[in-house]
Amino acid sequence: MTQERELGYRAPQVCKLVGITYRQLDYWARTDLIVPALRRASGSGTQRLYSFTDVVQLKVIKRLLDAGMSLKKIRSAVLILREQLDSDQPLADVTLLSDGQTIYAAHSEEEVVDVFRRGQGVFGIAIGPVRDEVEGAIHQLFPEDAELTGAIEAGAP
Repeated sequence: MTQERELGYRAPQVCKLVGITYRQLDYWARTDLIVPALRRASGSGTQRLYSFTDVVQLKVIKRLLDAGMSLKKIRSAVLILREQLDSDQPLADVTLLSDGQTIYAAHSEEEVVDVFRRGQGVFGIAIGPVRDEVEGAIHQLFPEDAELTGAIEAGAP
């Protein structure tokens, strides 16, 4: 893995991975919607560094925006995601659901079905597939890491 990747993802890389503009990313960081876990900007010339989990959360935010959710409601979704990150439940097992007013975190297929059965769900975002999509985008952005990963999985030294 390259030295840069070990340290995190810089803003231009994050923008490519998530499909947002630098202006959006900068605004979200300045308003504390998503604060880079690895390094905040601390004046001119410093770069924010985002973790893989930050990138997944940003991708979820982008999906919520694309679904027409307001930034105010997205902020509550981010709080739910942060709670899940601090819990012992894997983030991959969480599905965010919304009825357009409230955002719910479902941890099982039964919970998802229950929300829809009650007529509450308008849309949902399963976090696991978003995480997998980000991993795939990272392998496309850093093909040398994908080759390294393949060699390690194949048992090469």
